Amino acid sequence: MDKLPSELKQLGGKRPIIVTDQGVARAGLLDIVKKAFNGNGNGNGNGSEPTIGAIFDQVPPDSPVSAVHAIVAEYKKNNCDSLLAIGGGSAIDTAKGVKIKLAEESIDLMNFKAVLRMTKPTRPLVVVPTTAGTGSEVTSAAVISDPDKGIKLSLISPSMPPNTAVIDPRMTATLPPRLTASTGMDALTHAIEACLGIQKNPISDSVAKQAIELIANNLVEAVQNGSNLKARLAMANAATLAGIAFSNSMVTMVHALGHSLGAISHVPHGDAMTICLPDTLEFNKDTVGDFLADLLLPMAGMEVYSQTAPAERADRFIECVRQLRQKLHDISGLPITLKQAGVDPAQLQAVADLSPSDGAAFYNRKKFTPAEALQVLQKM
Repeated sequence: MDKLPSELKQLGGKRPIIVTDQGVARAGLLDIVKKAFNGNGNGNGNGSEPTIGAIFDQVPPDSPVSAVHAIVAEYKKNNCDSLLAIGGGSAIDTAKGVKIKLAEESIDLMNFKAVLRMTKPTRPLVVVPTTAGTGSEVTSAAVISDPDKGIKLSLISPSMPPNTAVIDPRMTATLPPRLTASTGMDALTHAIEACLGIQKNPISDSVAKQAIELIANNLVEAVQNGSNLKARLAMANAATLAGIAFSNSMVTMVHALGHSLGAISHVPHGDAMTICLPDTLEFNKDTVGDFLADLLLPMAGMEVYSQTAPAERADRFIECVRQLRQKLHDISGLPITLKQAGVDPAQLQAVADLSPSDGAAFYNRKKFTPAEALQVLQKM
């Protein structure tokens, strides 16, 4: 964390705007960041070292486009020249949206139809994740929402990734058990889906399998004992590895359903991943069964893998996911059904109708209809 100012300085940043949320602020994590700047906050620097130019700590969940526009205004008002995102996926994705808007203000973030290729240089962006889940610190995507229109879009651009990410387990140590569980399941979903889609490849497989093993061995401990920095670091590394993996091979139907649940029913993303993962894997097993079978090894270890008949390994893997999910529910209250997440059954048809058009659905090997999506949702 102490390297933050020097990292910004190397990128040409002298007056960053901090993009974060109230949870991070209340947890005292901004104090760690301010200490790294040696008190050079709010314009009191000596002119030679980076100083905090402004702090925007009102980022809400789901990265609304309104927050992007508000931060752009604060950035200009305070003569900032760089971005420092501290938080989970919402804060980081919001900062990515700001990065794009600052470079080309004419861009309508809610009208992304394909990969955006920027023609103008972007401002430096450094991120400090405070959750071990989204992997947004290494991805070329950002999920931005417009709650008024019920839209939640995954935006992709080669200009989107942060310039630098600082992975510090101290920044995740205050994350409550339920959020630790939810974000950890998000990371697990990233790693699993990276091994299933049409862009699956040996490089993403190797990174994703390492992430799965780290999560299987450390997530429960991180939830039960949040002060265990060894487990926290393992989970932080797993989230980053999973982010690298799915950036390379993309996510699939689990995310298509999860994005739609977030847009229609406002289910937090990690909770949606937790709920959707096993039943969606079951639906796709006829096309990705061999891949799921391979994942039993990093998920359960050599003894379980070797003692399970090859034809049963895919089912055993899915059962391991269900067992982990149940354990997390028992110790933290993590929802594992749509009912527990407060989803109105009357909304399921709208979720099902929206999900096949989500960008993640394109990478699913098995194409699915709204009717099939509804059947899977009803099992949840």
